[in-house]
Amino acid sequence: MPNRWKATAAFACAAFLAACQSAPPAPQSSIPPTTQDERPQFMQVGLASWYGPGFHGNQTADGERFNMNALTAAHRTLPFNSYVRVTDLATGRSVVVRINDRGPYAVGRVIDLSARAARDLGITADGTARVRIDQVDGRDAVVVSDRPPALAQQ
Repeated sequence: MPNRWKATAAFACAAFLAACQSAPPAPQSSIPPTTQDERPQFMQVGLASWYGPGFHGNQTADGERFNMNALTAAHRTLPFNSYVRVTDLATGRSVVVRINDRGPYAVGRVIDLSARAARDLGITADGTARVRIDQVDGRDAVVVSDRPPALAQQ
């Protein structure tokens, strides 16, 4: 019996000491916090389509009137008035557009381009194209006279 008490006492002491041990300090991050300029920009690859005559003059999701001749696009999640470069992966042609609407609503599509943007990319005949979308700085916009910004084709 005395050995049993010693074993129990030794176990109880070990358990007590283990319970009193403090947790190790949290590891400090060696990576400094990022600034707004260092955050990665949005990039997406998928199928683009276009819309135009049937919607020309209708109100877009951001409240402006849709102009099929402007370089604009509809995207499901990108903020309104953000700019993206849309590059046709088959041809390498690209255009910068401003997001002013929500969509596309067709399954499997990632962006709906205005008729002008689709024409500049050369996809109006096919109707769709596999594209890469890269968010860019709004400074890629070029102001043409007193009209809203038109965007430079790259």
